[in-house]
Amino acid sequence: MEQYNVTGMSCAACQARVEKAVSQVPGVDSCAVSLLTNSMGIEGNADPGAVIKAITDAGYGASLKDDGSEKTSSVPNYDDQLKDTETPKIKKRLIASLILLIPLMYVSMGHHMLGWPVPGFLLENPLAIGIYEMFMAGLIMVINQKFFISGFRGLIHRAPNMDTLVALGSAASYGWSMYVLFAMSLAYKNNDMALAKELSGQFYFESAAMILTLITVGKLLEAISKGRTTDALKGLMKLAAKTAVVLIDGKETEVPIEQVKIGDKFVVRPGDNIPVDGFVVEGSSAVNESALTGESIPVDKKEGDTVSAATSNESGYMVCQATRVGKDTTLAQIIQMVSDAAATKAPIAKIADKVSGVFVPAVIGIAIVVFIIWLLVGQTVGYALARAISVLVISCPCALGLATPVAIMVGNGMGARQGIMFKTAVSLEETGKAQIVALDKTGTITKGQPKVIGTYQAKDVDDIDLIRVAFALESKSEHPLAKAIVEKAYEFGLEPAEVSDFRAIAGNGLSAVLDSTPIYGGNLEFISKQIEIDGEAKRFAQELAMKGETPLFFGMGKVFLGIISVADIIKEDSYDAIKDLKNMGIHVVMLTGDNEMTAKAIAKEAGVDEVVAGVKPDGKEAVIRQLQEYGKVAMVGDGINDAPALTRADIGIAIGAGTDVAIDAADVVVVKSKLSDVASAIRLSRQTLKNIHENLFWAFFYNIIGIPLAAGAYIHAFGWELNPMFGAAAMSLSSFCVVTNALRLNLFRINSSLRDKKIKNSLGNQPLIKTEAQEDNNSNNNQEEKNNMEINVKGMMCQMCEAHVKKALEELPNVSEALANHETGVVTLTTTGDVPEADMKSAVENAGYEFVGIK
Repeated sequence: MEQYNVTGMSCAACQARVEKAVSQVPGVDSCAVSLLTNSMGIEGNADPGAVIKAITDAGYGASLKDDGSEKTSSVPNYDDQLKDTETPKIKKRLIASLILLIPLMYVSMGHHMLGWPVPGFLLENPLAIGIYEMFMAGLIMVINQKFFISGFRGLIHRAPNMDTLVALGSAASYGWSMYVLFAMSLAYKNNDMALAKELSGQFYFESAAMILTLITVGKLLEAISKGRTTDALKGLMKLAAKTAVVLIDGKETEVPIEQVKIGDKFVVRPGDNIPVDGFVVEGSSAVNESALTGESIPVDKKEGDTVSAATSNESGYMVCQATRVGKDTTLAQIIQMVSDAAATKAPIAKIADKVSGVFVPAVIGIAIVVFIIWLLVGQTVGYALARAISVLVISCPCALGLATPVAIMVGNGMGARQGIMFKTAVSLEETGKAQIVALDKTGTITKGQPKVIGTYQAKDVDDIDLIRVAFALESKSEHPLAKAIVEKAYEFGLEPAEVSDFRAIAGNGLSAVLDSTPIYGGNLEFISKQIEIDGEAKRFAQELAMKGETPLFFGMGKVFLGIISVADIIKEDSYDAIKDLKNMGIHVVMLTGDNEMTAKAIAKEAGVDEVVAGVKPDGKEAVIRQLQEYGKVAMVGDGINDAPALTRADIGIAIGAGTDVAIDAADVVVVKSKLSDVASAIRLSRQTLKNIHENLFWAFFYNIIGIPLAAGAYIHAFGWELNPMFGAAAMSLSSFCVVTNALRLNLFRINSSLRDKKIKNSLGNQPLIKTEAQEDNNSNNNQEEKNNMEINVKGMMCQMCEAHVKKALEELPNVSEALANHETGVVTLTTTGDVPEADMKSAVENAGYEFVGIK
């Protein structure tokens, strides 16, 4: 996306005019203009010069945004783009206007209505009062000439905007007052004092000045409020380091952040912000990553661990090596995502855009009609003009234009503070509409790392003895299950005992000699050959397997020591997160390549509505396609193999420190590996959309009620009549109210489920995928015939083993799918042609397991 700065826009009509002009430039595929950030995003290959010329020809200013150099600046220079230059200018204009308006209103309102004293020369000559008011109002108009320049330029380019309405209203008031002043001077010249006295009450100089001043007040309030909507983005920018301490020839040298290159080693002391992304090469510390993840608890970092720019070193001294600098750092990418989202347009904004395109011309037409009607019914020119001016100044297209972007910006800012990144305004709007959430199991629901679930020692055996023997065996193995047991042993403060004659028996188990006594560990089949296992232990192991756990048996000599149960456990927040999603009325589906028994055990523990087991990585996309027949689908994943499904889904959500491919394919990026943030993202989307609806309602309701009131439609029914000055005040407050309502989003508790509501079209918890076998995403269009065959494989002990065997066999020609079950030792192959037995044997053995044969 190419981004531009656009200047000179004052309302939604300007925004629509710029979009219309740019959309006609060759090479522009899509264009979205943001009134909130005065920016524009363009998709396509249009010539920037042609784009800028189109905007200039439309009567506005434009320049290409500077996104920083390729690999130099720690964060691209967004500061200039978000720097508030307008508020100080508006403040100066307002102060000058008020200094002149107060004495003007003292004479025009205080003297005439309240009888306040005035200097003698004004008291004796009403014509002098008119000249005084003309002079003071004229100065205020000069101070606020921006309205007239912008407004009449819009008229010249046949693109009237909000400034046009203000300029016409103020100019009409001033012009009519000038005419009355001229007529009064003629009356004095002709000594017609009665006419002169009558005309002295028809001045609208104060209205011309008050309209401009009140609109300026509204612009100031709006500018301040709009500035607050980008506070989250500005806060992220302030975290970027300006310098870094780099090791040059072994010496610490402080250099500007622009000079840090990939491969440089830099030093981070306690209290310093980490300047660029990298990894620790020396030292250790606790790093506060709350700026990026929202987590306030520091994360321990040691050699080899990654660190990110803008995170804070809490305690230790570290030497790190730069891996990503400039616009490639995590911080820069987060800022870019938020900025891009602000430069895009939500679908709901199209309603306001369509209205805004014709709003100002329609209001000018209504004002002319109102003026004529009041003249036709016998009212004076001054009265009819007052009604027409009220119509002009009360109408506010600005509120319509701001209704959506301010809420989008605040919502994006809230998400960024929580580590939830919406790439576009569309994704922020659509996420909350999801009816089905499909969750990849490994790394999303579960941790993706086996852990010891429990130790179940035999009678008269101490748990420490069981773990000590298991530790002695497993410390020599590289198997994922072995690592889980080793971690558990270290928690007990144990050190691995020295063993001899260590053997790994074809994946079935391990054996060694400890203190002159043989020790064994492995699955039931292997241990049963060494030691007698009683029926109660076997039944207990079966129960563990049905819960999705892998039971590992251990023995010493001829004595059975017990069972250690290992499993890929679900994350701490997964159950509550899935419960929150279900309470929102969302149908939750778990996708996994595990066998059905294991999958159902994990699904039951996690609490999902439906589980689809045995899904190949490239088959997830086919499942998503089936689910989309029932409603909008959000897919949550973290790996490369999730990318097709993330792209296919209506909303793709990449969770945790997912792969770059997954992040690129996703619409929403969740920085933390917490499934609860998916619920938070949906919750935030729904609340933002609700806020947009409120803003649009206020913007439309205000104009529907305000314009007839200004036109005098309620005078005969209720006696309601609107002075142009009060119309200007109402216009000023309308935009302020819309922006303030959007800022209320900052008070929303994104992680609280107390106010969650079920969607009306909830799908419930009934399974949507009826068939057990899933569509093969790689099948040919000619529907070539498929055959199933089963082979026996020894040595599979867990889900990780299943995955290894599955991967090895699916790489063979003509094997479209392999479903392994470590409990039965059977692998079911789906083939599209002949597969030599020798090839299958070789693939299984190369993966580290024993090929028994074809069933």
